[in-house]
Amino acid sequence: MIPLGTKAPGFALPDVVTNKMLSLSELKGEKATLIMFICNHCPYVKHINTELVKLANDYMPKGVKFVAISSNDVSSHPEDSPELMKKGAIELKYPFPYLYDESQRVAKDYDAACTPDFYIFDKAMKLVYRGQLDDSRPSNKLPLTGQDIREALETLLSGKAIDPKQRPSIGCNIKWKHTMHDL
Repeated sequence: MIPLGTKAPGFALPDVVTNKMLSLSELKGEKATLIMFICNHCPYVKHINTELVKLANDYMPKGVKFVAISSNDVSSHPEDSPELMKKGAIELKYPFPYLYDESQRVAKDYDAACTPDFYIFDKAMKLVYRGQLDDSRPSNKLPLTGQDIREALETLLSGKAIDPKQRPSIGCNIKWKHTMHDL
């Protein structure tokens, strides 16, 4: 995982809903920015989609911007294609942009490992949190609360330091493209 305090790597990616190229400098929040690596097919992401929407709707009015990015290889996982990303974002009423990282460069720059993977940056775009949404999983019957992210955002918004002991996210591995170099 990239170390806490790391400056957010910049990017410009297409938003699948609007077809506009959006850069991190345009998307960053006044008080914080939450970048999440998600996708369509992963059962862990499907499990938390409703909480992601609630979380964004709760914190966007407080100066926190949310950005979702899918970096999966669509040749091996066609359900993660930009067309189906757009359909899902509209159906789920995502209040945040859903960006497509076709080259997978952004996922590599962030050292993203799975979907979902969450990164919170402060107003100076320094990493203050990278970890799980909460303890709920598709199989454990615990309620979705967004507790870990909510606590981190509340702490940050109150001007306090976030506890550096953070639990990593668990989910589906990012589906990396295979190159001739890998074979």
